[in-house]
Amino acid sequence: MTAPLRVLVVDDHPVVRTGLRAVLATTPGIEQVGEAESGAAALALAEELLPDVVIMDIHMPGMDGIEATRRIIASAPSIAVLVLTMHDDDDTVFAAMRAGARGYLLKGADQDEVTRAIVGVANGEAIFGPAIADRVLRYFATPSRTTLALFPELTDRERDVLHLLASGQSNQRIARDLGVSAKTVANHVSNILNKLQAVDRAEAIERARRAGLGR
Repeated sequence: MTAPLRVLVVDDHPVVRTGLRAVLATTPGIEQVGEAESGAAALALAEELLPDVVIMDIHMPGMDGIEATRRIIASAPSIAVLVLTMHDDDDTVFAAMRAGARGYLLKGADQDEVTRAIVGVANGEAIFGPAIADRVLRYFATPSRTTLALFPELTDRERDVLHLLASGQSNQRIARDLGVSAKTVANHVSNILNKLQAVDRAEAIERARRAGLGR
């Protein structure tokens, strides 16, 4: 007998969690093993429970769903993340994809669509709701969008430095890797913070990781 798919539900709205709990409880072959109301709690539970699928909201207090997705995938690549959110803008959709989400549905999807998506992502498929699938196809059908560099306000070398920062490297290590002085790297970091209008190094790194750098 095949073991049921183990699912962790993450959403900061109790009504949404209750609705999903009811859906999963009546779906054969799927077992809800936990729920969380924040990204930080989701990360802790995912590492503890190792579910097959995490149903992830995006905007939550503290750590958001995109960062939680990135960290969950980094710590347990076997876990499939299915985003379920009300946000369908390009930035959010593609940030979630870059973070490692395998599926993206909009809240309001019917029960069958949600359960099919759970099974699909657990089997390694990429699952998108109809509106999201159309958006993804239009995005990749537009050459100017696919060739657009990340952070176009930065120079190529500044993007290299930002990528290495997002990888967790120190200025000294970056200097060695790029064959430049530590002072030159510090200047690049200063320029990056100014151009991105980032408050500090940590904010710049966070934005870079959300854009897919440093992975």
